[in-house]
Amino acid sequence: MTSANTTAPSASPHRQDGENYRLSLPNTARSAGIARHFVASLLTGTPHSGIVDDARLCVTEVVANAHRHTRTSLIRVHVAVGPEQVTVSVADDAPWTAPPAGGVRTGPAQERGRGLFLLEALALAWGSDVCGCCAPSHKAVWFTLSGDARTAA
Repeated sequence: MTSANTTAPSASPHRQDGENYRLSLPNTARSAGIARHFVASLLTGTPHSGIVDDARLCVTEVVANAHRHTRTSLIRVHVAVGPEQVTVSVADDAPWTAPPAGGVRTGPAQERGRGLFLLEALALAWGSDVCGCCAPSHKAVWFTLSGDARTAA
């Protein structure tokens, strides 16, 4: 497994104490909206209510990127709701279309990658994992949010 982090990683982006939820979506234009509502419904009315808007923005961006930039038939969303943090991972079957390892690209002519500024600005940590060892089968782009993510950065 290969990982590229653009901010300091949390203890473990994929394993947390708490509850785990999964959603599988077809790769359609509606998938980002469905994922957005799914994540919001998990966090609303919980101690994580304060990060619902950030979670909605970030999951929308990551799912929309999977839809726009891959031909995967299925987009998988995994949400780990821990006592202090929430980690969302979005997986698709295109292992070699991960975000750039050096961070977010900048510049006025840069048409792509601007949505990753959301992850950089809002998440405590984010990154991408290419999974499958010698024969990569998929990638996951993940982000971790906490109530004090903005003050920690």
